[in-house]
Amino acid sequence: MKAIVVDTPGGPEQLKLVEAPKPEPKAGEALVKIAAAGVNFIDIYYRTGLYKADPPIALGMEGAGVVEAVGPAVTEVAVGDRVAYAMCRGSYADYQVVPAWQLVKLPDGIDFATAAAAMLQGMTAHYLTHSTFPLKEGDTALIHAAAGGVGLLLVQMAKMRGARVFGTTSTEAKAALARQAGADEVILYTEQDFQAEVRRLTEGRGVDVVYDSVGAATWEKSLDSLRPRGMMVSFGNSSGAVPPFAPLVLSQKGSLFLTRPSLAHYCQTRQELLWRAGDVLNWIAAGRLKIRIDRTYPLVEAAQAHRDLASRATAGKLLLLPE
Repeated sequence: MKAIVVDTPGGPEQLKLVEAPKPEPKAGEALVKIAAAGVNFIDIYYRTGLYKADPPIALGMEGAGVVEAVGPAVTEVAVGDRVAYAMCRGSYADYQVVPAWQLVKLPDGIDFATAAAAMLQGMTAHYLTHSTFPLKEGDTALIHAAAGGVGLLLVQMAKMRGARVFGTTSTEAKAALARQAGADEVILYTEQDFQAEVRRLTEGRGVDVVYDSVGAATWEKSLDSLRPRGMMVSFGNSSGAVPPFAPLVLSQKGSLFLTRPSLAHYCQTRQELLWRAGDVLNWIAAGRLKIRIDRTYPLVEAAQAHRDLASRATAGKLLLLPE
């Protein structure tokens, strides 16, 4: 089979297409023939070495396809099932062995591309809006990168929960996408000071929560956009990691709360996984949640997919499609 690996952390040029033996599932595992794999910033973090892994580093944290074989003691899925999964590294490949408990059967009407585009980012948006800071009617939320893959889903779910949503984007074209997703106000951070705009739009109060996947570039002004006792949810580093800071800063800025969550900690059991994935996939099937696939690439073009994602010129999901 073909797979993408990284021998030495670094730039996109470190992504190598290699031939590898087809893996065999062990007890509790299933072999999935991958039809589509999602491209996410976490893949870039592993490629660059920000997140550590032993080489050769397999990439890809989500995929969708068909179960081709199962190991002993597997009860969750069967051969021939259409499935999707997230948070199991190695989906940049023709095949992947996945713990069976992490596989979710696809509803009728959900194709593989949509499923691969929905799993990691959809469940991320779900835990952020339903668990990390459970939004309720009347809450105000600032969502950075509101036209990105997670951002568009976050906006939609925040509106489902009854929140007033402020989104930031870099261009008017992206702002239009955020508005279509339901954002009440969109701030072009390339032209406006988003902190000043948030304060103006909230009559000086600040927002209840900031969902920030950008990291270093937005850190200070995100904190300054919160109301007293508001929550800063830092869940990504697309502009670089947040530098070290003193916890006293949180007190000085209004007794703020700070969390740095991970999807893995919000899908620790199969019950929780099925809740989040079930909501996401069923909302898509019912037309309540829209997935925007921006671009697709053959596996051999994984490096270009990474360049495009890092350029912040995309809006929506990027996918790799193994042959």
